[in-house]
Amino acid sequence: MKPAPGRFQAESETRIPPGSSGYRFRLAVCSGTFQGWRFADACKGAVRTGYEGIEIAPHLLSDDPNSLSAGRRRELWDIRESEGLLYVGMHNMLKSPGRLHLTTPDRFRREKSWDYFRGLVDLCADLGDGGLMILGSARQRDTVDGATRREARSRLAEGLAGVAPDAEARQVRILLEPLAPHLCDVVNNLGEAVAIVDQIGSPAVQSMFDTHNAVDETLPHGEAIRKHHRYIRHVHINELDGRHPGTGNYDFRPVLQALKDLPYPGWVSLEVFHFDHGPEIIARDSARFIRDLEKKLV
Repeated sequence: MKPAPGRFQAESETRIPPGSSGYRFRLAVCSGTFQGWRFADACKGAVRTGYEGIEIAPHLLSDDPNSLSAGRRRELWDIRESEGLLYVGMHNMLKSPGRLHLTTPDRFRREKSWDYFRGLVDLCADLGDGGLMILGSARQRDTVDGATRREARSRLAEGLAGVAPDAEARQVRILLEPLAPHLCDVVNNLGEAVAIVDQIGSPAVQSMFDTHNAVDETLPHGEAIRKHHRYIRHVHINELDGRHPGTGNYDFRPVLQALKDLPYPGWVSLEVFHFDHGPEIIARDSARFIRDLEKKLV
């Protein structure tokens, strides 16, 4: 499963063409949408409700994702492909095992955490080609134990620079996700994320945009996307309160219009945090909402 040695794929080689359904955007869904479902059933549910790709939360595969055997990794790859689903990558990556923290002043704990992250790079590559690693993980990068935000950002950048060569070697992209300030106080907008990406200078470290986490952007969200589009390699969609699209007041149209105009080559991926409506309704209604809105774009 490991790609042959060579340069990191150029951007043109990793672009996703418009969906086979004729729509401009390719929709993906996070596996956690299908709460409590086996991975095989989640893949079937994703296809059934209108998605072309799946984004995997590794803690749903195992309490210790890096311990997954080579055989199990191959099996997960085959399960996804058997349903005709494309591979997006992984998110919510550091939820398990416990005590992982990327910016702690405790050097031993921090280095152990980055070592584990390095193992997740291999897992991401072993689950599919060209995987994205969405680095949100609010609780595992927030300031702790008296650290300042500046110190935490510096440690985050240092750790990312350390794993970037591993990501390049495995053809994986790590996407630093700006997070809402009420969730995390380390990297809260695209400008802060871009500064770290530029500092590292690796094609394997880029950023992404999440509607739920964009409350600290100083520009309207469509304008923020246009300004930083060179760094945006993935988009999460959800309401500001974490519910699924169409259940709140967030205006998705400027975001989608900006993505269409650029044009944006990547995934639009559903990530939700409230599950009262049930997996199938959440997934199906969100896909319909985005598809109906897409038809109205100019």
